[in-house]
Amino acid sequence: MLLLQLTPLNRPVAIAEIVLLLAGSAFVGWLLARWVMASRVNGLREAIADRQNELDECEAKQQTAASSVAGTTVPDLIHSESGTLSGRIQSVADNLKLVEGIGPKIEGLLNADGIKTFAKLAATNPQHIAGLLSAAGPRFQIHDPETWPQQAALARDGKWEELKELQEKLVGGRD
Repeated sequence: MLLLQLTPLNRPVAIAEIVLLLAGSAFVGWLLARWVMASRVNGLREAIADRQNELDECEAKQQTAASSVAGTTVPDLIHSESGTLSGRIQSVADNLKLVEGIGPKIEGLLNADGIKTFAKLAATNPQHIAGLLSAAGPRFQIHDPETWPQQAALARDGKWEELKELQEKLVGGRD
């Protein structure tokens, strides 16, 4: 009966009603947030479990691959007496554009002819290189390959200072 005697126009009763409504709303909001966060946490736990299973499968595959490779032998590519690589490994191509007068197009022509290293260029006759250039067309005929083997020999031997001095004297690869 006490509730029937309360009038909402009374200031303390109105404040109490507002506080009760706010407390009830806060409780409902807290319950909804807890429900939403619980579903997110469960989703993340499932994703973690999936990733853990993938990791376990990956590690198992890696172990089986490692055990299958462990029984195989790799052929020895280094001669023990000389310490040099065997003939099965080809030498790495050098940057022939370091030679004054050789650009990307001419380097491509030389590589197509099998001249890919400074050693091979140093051993090549300048007349042979001139023949390659003339066969490639008129825009390559203006180049003079007379000093290219000399420059390549310096680069092959690692004499970079001497190569730089020689190139400072040259103009476009010419004396």
